[in-house]
Amino acid sequence: MDQIIEGRVIRGDGYGKKLGFPTINLDSQTENSVPEGVYAGIATLEGVEYRAGIVIGPGKKIEAHLIGYDGDAYEKEATLKIKKFIRKYIKFNSEEELIIQIKKDLQQC
Repeated sequence: MDQIIEGRVIRGDGYGKKLGFPTINLDSQTENSVPEGVYAGIATLEGVEYRAGIVIGPGKKIEAHLIGYDGDAYEKEATLKIKKFIRKYIKFNSEEELIIQIKKDLQQC
């Protein structure tokens, strides 16, 4: 699959952090033909690679949870390499269901 998405890290709504899975949100000018969904991939930030859970959401919203990263990425450039499709993007009935699913998704990353 190996689709590359590059962009600047912008502020999101903070929902991932609230759930315990902080994400970087990208303002990308890269032509993105990746369908909505959850993917496993690699994120590169400041020259360091991280395994990542990547979400392409409604309106082509792009965000990623970088496994092992806990710094401040705002305004920095990041590259996401999408490696594997995990599942379709869906809405959950509760935050508890979403957290359980995120944990499962990250195990595949």
